[in-house]
Amino acid sequence: MLGSLLVAFVISALSCWIVARRISVAAAPASVPDLAYVIAANPIQPGQALKADDLQVVNWPGDHPIEGAQASVTAVTGREALFPLAKGEPVLERHLSAPGSGVGLASKIPEGMRAVTLRSDEVVGVAGFLIPGSHVDVLVTYHTPDGPDSLTATVLQNVIVIAVGHEIQPDPVGKPADVTIVTLLLSPENVQRAVLASVQGQIHFVLRSGADQTTSSSAPAKLSQLGGRTVAPRPIPGPRTAPAPKAVGHEIETVLAGQPHSAGLNR
Repeated sequence: MLGSLLVAFVISALSCWIVARRISVAAAPASVPDLAYVIAANPIQPGQALKADDLQVVNWPGDHPIEGAQASVTAVTGREALFPLAKGEPVLERHLSAPGSGVGLASKIPEGMRAVTLRSDEVVGVAGFLIPGSHVDVLVTYHTPDGPDSLTATVLQNVIVIAVGHEIQPDPVGKPADVTIVTLLLSPENVQRAVLASVQGQIHFVLRSGADQTTSSSAPAKLSQLGGRTVAPRPIPGPRTAPAPKAVGHEIETVLAGQPHSAGLNR
C-alpha cells in the first residue's frame, strides 16, 4: 500500500513538472533576430555628401526597430546630410537628401515642399540678420484698389529660411549674411500666397524663435489706425490706371490676410 502511494506521488510530481515546463516555454517570448543599421562612423555636418568611410553597419536589437533606419551603406553613399549627425547616431531617411537629387539647394527640399525666393528692403526688414535655418513670419505692405490707404498683412507664419543670398549653409561662426534675397521652404499652397504678396507690395521678414510654434489671425493693419487716430491717406502722385474690379481687389485682400474666400486664385 505504501509503495503504491509513493509511486502515485512520484507520477503526480513528474506530471506537474512537465506541465509547468511546457507552460513556461510557451509563455517565453520568441527570439527576435538582430537588425543591421547604418550609423555615422564620424561626426557629419549638414550639406556633407556621405562617403563609405563616414559610415558603418552595426547590429541593432530586433525588438527595438527604428523607423526610417538604413540597412545598407551603398544605399546612402553620395546622398547629402540635411542635419548634423553625431558619431554613432543611426542614419535615418529624414536625415538625407532625396536619392538622385545631387548636392545643392534642390537636395534640401523635402518631398512635397517647394523653395521660393523673395526680396525684402534691407532698411525695413531683417534680411541682414537671417541665416539658413532661421524661422520667420512674412508680411506685405500693399494698397487695395478701393483706395490709397496702405495695409500691412501677415501672409505666412513660422516658415523656414533655406538659403540666404546664394548661401545654403550657415556661416561657421554664425555670422549673418548681409543680403536682401531670401529663399523660403514652403508648401505649394503657401508658394502661391508668397508670390501673390510679392507682386502686390513690399515684403518684410519678421524674425522669430524656432521654438515658438504659435500662430495668430490678426486682421491687416491700416495706415489710418496708427496711433489710435485717423490719419489722412497719403496721396499717390502721377496718373493712375483704371482700378481693377472690386471683386478682384477683395479677393487679393482676403487671400493676403489668410481669410476664407470663394473665388480662388487659379482660374
